[in-house]
Amino acid sequence: DSRPSSIIERDSCWLLCAHRELITFILQVCSKEAFYQGQRRFYKRFFHIDQASKMKLVVCSAALSLLHLSEPTFAFSQGWRRHAVADLTSTALHVSIGLGPDKENAEEVKELTPGVDYEVPDHESFRTSRRSKLDEQCDSWFESLMGEGHGILGPLADEMRTILTTPVPLTNDVQLPRDHEEWTPYVSPKLPWTPLTPSFGLEQFGLPIPRRNAETWRHFDVAGLVEQDYSGSTENTGVEIDLTNEEVASFQEKLEAEGGWLADDMCQARLVYINGRYSPQLSMANDWAKNLGDIESASEEEKTWLSRLTDGFTDKLACPVPVGDNMYWESHKKLSAPDHSVGEPTSQFAINTQQGTACFAALNTMRTGAVAYVRPPKDHDAGAEGVMPVLVVNAVTKDAGGASDSEGVSFHPRTLVVVEENSRLSFVQSSVDLDTGLEHKPKMYNGYTQIFVKEGGNLTHSLLEESGGDVTSGVEKSDDDLRENEIAPRKIESERPALKDTHFETIDVQLMGKDAAYEGTLMSVGGSGRIRIAHSVSLLQPGVHAKINGFSLCGGAQRSDCKTNIHHIAQGTSSEQMQKNMIGGRATGAFRGRIRVEQSAQQTDSQQLSRTVLLSDKCRAWAVPSLEIIADDVQCTHGATVSDLSEEELFYLRSRGLDRTLSRNLLMYAFAGDVCTCIEPSMLSALGSQKGLQKRLIERLENVVPQGDRAIKGEFQSS
Repeated sequence: DSRPSSIIERDSCWLLCAHRELITFILQVCSKEAFYQGQRRFYKRFFHIDQASKMKLVVCSAALSLLHLSEPTFAFSQGWRRHAVADLTSTALHVSIGLGPDKENAEEVKELTPGVDYEVPDHESFRTSRRSKLDEQCDSWFESLMGEGHGILGPLADEMRTILTTPVPLTNDVQLPRDHEEWTPYVSPKLPWTPLTPSFGLEQFGLPIPRRNAETWRHFDVAGLVEQDYSGSTENTGVEIDLTNEEVASFQEKLEAEGGWLADDMCQARLVYINGRYSPQLSMANDWAKNLGDIESASEEEKTWLSRLTDGFTDKLACPVPVGDNMYWESHKKLSAPDHSVGEPTSQFAINTQQGTACFAALNTMRTGAVAYVRPPKDHDAGAEGVMPVLVVNAVTKDAGGASDSEGVSFHPRTLVVVEENSRLSFVQSSVDLDTGLEHKPKMYNGYTQIFVKEGGNLTHSLLEESGGDVTSGVEKSDDDLRENEIAPRKIESERPALKDTHFETIDVQLMGKDAAYEGTLMSVGGSGRIRIAHSVSLLQPGVHAKINGFSLCGGAQRSDCKTNIHHIAQGTSSEQMQKNMIGGRATGAFRGRIRVEQSAQQTDSQQLSRTVLLSDKCRAWAVPSLEIIADDVQCTHGATVSDLSEEELFYLRSRGLDRTLSRNLLMYAFAGDVCTCIEPSMLSALGSQKGLQKRLIERLENVVPQGDRAIKGEFQSS
């Protein structure tokens, strides 16, 4: 018998309400009259049965919102609890829940009148009440980055400024009727007399600003970031650089030495930017790979792409996603609705799953002075072998082109890549130093790259981040390991100018055509003090495939953070990811890789693996792979390893006559080699060449090789 009266009458029954399915079942199969009748019998019998057979009602706090009838339910009164609370097993909230009053004898519930029965709070006065001093500093720091003017994107820049400066509305969750198509139990409405506050990071701006305790910024140096002033900007932003013949020859030679150059016969196009300003003399543009210096010449489609934000703050998907016969998803916040959607991007639940890049993408749109625009025509190089790449170089000088009176400088490189139907493209981005002999200034590089791949398109993407010079070697040594009168390497590292620099890179990839393919390889080996790379890939059509390879090298006192988000939305998509991190000195590195498979993405095949090597006892690493699977017909795997260089492998090499340093070098080369070989071949050059990525990578690896023996022996020595 499924009637609640018969359930409650059993003296020794146990009712465990830990799942919403059980509660929903009881409410559906039983009439309200039977529900109230059983409740009344329970009240009469409860105080007359022995201690051993008293019913224990355990209701988890997550299920409280499901105990909802058309008439209000209520908690047991204090008088009842004085007799029974000692005998009942209460919830984690120490609240015993009743099944509601007798319908016949229930008193009418008085409807509360605002301003009479309770005081209506002034919600706006509580908007910033939860901010700490560091939070206020974060908001002031970001406000200084916004400045007064805007870049070349004109009305798009004004739109971004409006979005940023308009505070989010303070709203309360609303419980919809059960018969509503968007009804869900996962709402948390606040009581009408409770002040409403925005999500953390949204107290002042319309997009989330960095917060030290936010999930996406937890392992980053937020306090050090906001202490540094980057309010200055590059002089003559939006104006092309006019170089003399001597400067052209000098800059070309320096770019070749730094690895940021391909000859005219080795690439299809080359776009060179110095501190965010386009250099036509150093570039080799064509009809479909060029600098976009005027928004007025852009089409409406291009303006729509350039106005997109990350983290779901542009709610409309890049293209409709088929989910059935003549049915399509077009809204990001309604994916897998109603029970499994992330909802509004300004909600705390949604912010906890984001990469935290939306505010910096909007800042880039506001302040960028040039856009590298690459859009090969349809069927471009479709059947060709050995496709030559398109190279986009972002060279950074020590002063970042800032004014002489500015303390710190920020600039905002922008790239837009569109791969048309059945086109094939190899695209390389390179960020390198360009020494012009000027004095160093703290600088923030805020790059934003947008990639759209249409039906049948194939894109191979390589990103090389090598700016910031080299870190100081040997910072892991303690004072006892230093020779007499030797300056501590960590003191030298703390005074290294590039340690004040910050490098942000946001990459947003939209696979918006059937059978589109994307392979991205990102290598971060630069020496900037703070490096953060956020890579997001959305698979929007059936049959698309994405492959992501990443390698991060950090040493000295660096803070490096790599975040990836692979979003499977359409059916029958696949992805592969291999992330390798190498951390030495006293550096801190973090990797957070998120894969989300929506309810519409059945037959998804996704693989993710993260491997991290700690080179010293003083460095730290976090590896956080995550899977969010809503669909039920998928094949997904993920894993993460963190370890030191194998003592057994080191012993094997040293027993063959190799010294300790060379043995460690060989193991480090092998660890980085499989990712390095995925880079565009023309950027690698021969192993014995003085130029090329392999030579530069070997030098950087040798720079972070640990010195001396470890304090703790074993396979996992580092603490």
